Amino acid sequence: MLSVNDVALQFGKRVLFDEVNLKFVKGNCYGVIGANGAGKSTFLKILSGEIESTRGRIEITPGERMAVLSQNHFAFDQFPVLDTVIMGHRRLYDIMQEKNAIYDNPHATEADSMRAAELEGEFGEMNGWMAESDAAELLSNLGVHESLHYKLVKELDGSERVKVLLAQALFGSPDILLMDEPTNDLDVETTDWLCDFLADYQNIVIVVSHDRHFLDMVCTHVVDVDFGKIRMFTGNYTFWYESSQLLTRQMADKNKKVEQKRQEMMDFIARFSANASKSKQATSRKKALEKLNLEDMQVSMRKYPYIAFKPERDPGDIILEVENLTKRNEAGELLFDNLFLRFNKGEKIAVLSRNAQAVSALFNILSGEDTDFEGRFQYGQTISPQYLPNDNSAYFSGDQDMNLIDWLRQFSKDKDEHFIRGFLGRMLFGGEEVFKRSGVLSGGEKVRCMMSKIMLANPNFLILDEPTNHLDLESITALNNGMQEFSGNIIFSSHDYQILDSVANRIIEITPNGLIDQNMNYGEYIHSEKVRNMRAEMYEDVVKV
Repeated sequence: MLSVNDVALQFGKRVLFDEVNLKFVKGNCYGVIGANGAGKSTFLKILSGEIESTRGRIEITPGERMAVLSQNHFAFDQFPVLDTVIMGHRRLYDIMQEKNAIYDNPHATEADSMRAAELEGEFGEMNGWMAESDAAELLSNLGVHESLHYKLVKELDGSERVKVLLAQALFGSPDILLMDEPTNDLDVETTDWLCDFLADYQNIVIVVSHDRHFLDMVCTHVVDVDFGKIRMFTGNYTFWYESSQLLTRQMADKNKKVEQKRQEMMDFIARFSANASKSKQATSRKKALEKLNLEDMQVSMRKYPYIAFKPERDPGDIILEVENLTKRNEAGELLFDNLFLRFNKGEKIAVLSRNAQAVSALFNILSGEDTDFEGRFQYGQTISPQYLPNDNSAYFSGDQDMNLIDWLRQFSKDKDEHFIRGFLGRMLFGGEEVFKRSGVLSGGEKVRCMMSKIMLANPNFLILDEPTNHLDLESITALNNGMQEFSGNIIFSSHDYQILDSVANRIIEITPNGLIDQNMNYGEYIHSEKVRNMRAEMYEDVVKV
């Protein structure tokens, strides 16, 4: 068991959270949620002992082992992959190193031999003889091929490194497992495997994630960081979200009636307080007003931006036709060849590929940003596309001292500052934030600015390349709703299962050997035996789903 007792964290005058009392027990998975900056990752660091709380204590049942998913992707560059995974059980790895050093020492003494015997006993109790095979099995399940197991971590690509660190955290079934954004950079197959693994895990799992589907699949409890408090609720993310929305509506309805009564009193006071004949009555009403118990809702740190794409005109029958489209990267490698596509009215197409470069290349071509390709594409006369690139840095690389009002004004027909301020306010840039310099924006703020740019154009065709990157749960939820309600066409890529499954009605997958094109939603696609066989053939290997 892991207990949090009266924990508080304060930076100067700012109290991040206070009076936190929680108990985490075996067999449960706890999803930690909260607005950006609320302290989710900081809370995990307190649990792991990486940072100290201002007050309170963390207690772990004696003898239980904690593992933490490493956020430093380069910390183990000089170690072989298998060794890196086994390091997840540090005591076991240290025993292996110490006893092997004794065996390799030709001058080992009798005392050394006795020490080695002691280590062998402890090693056996830890099931150490199975360490390498267990580590290899974990890596294989996560999609790290056996040919990579004895290479140095630095020889792996970014996605493979993430999987090795994930295997390290999972190795040896730790009693307490802490993971911050474990699904970042994971492919669909690996994420599905991890969901299944954690759903059956018998120990304590505490995870921070912006992936709503992942939270729904694995979590038995939600730990909500809000109001400067940390509270625990039973159920997965969707249950928590729908319950909280219902409660908010109920409180709003109740407060509306009380607020109406209060306003009537205030109007009476304003009208009659100066009237001598009714001054006593006004005073009486004022006292009643002071005693009125207005059950104001707490102001949550959570804020949902307003994301709504409203086409200026309806699209005609001809949307977009793509013929013989071929693209190579700068190294001359083929990304896709002779691509044929025809978009139908109302289609929202999700584009998948193991090669993210191929997807971005297609989107850059369709947006007009890339003209170095073979083949052709043609939009219908009524179509007005807008593009959200994965890398939006080019839009912010100009005058970096430009404030947000002037930045957004570039893309608006209405140049009025009041109009621009209102638009920025709906995208959570309020007050003095509108004077932020475009050069100092965070990743999430840049994406919200790009969303504003797109909405101002009133397009009827959207090209969105990984639009949830850098966004918090609230912004992802708002974007999801905006994409669902959009009446035009969309072609997009995403790692967010819920957006893929709730928005797309057609799936296209770019493979090394051609295109897979299916009219179905994402859930149907990844669980279709027909599609599984097609993918195995197209990728020329066995695809695990």
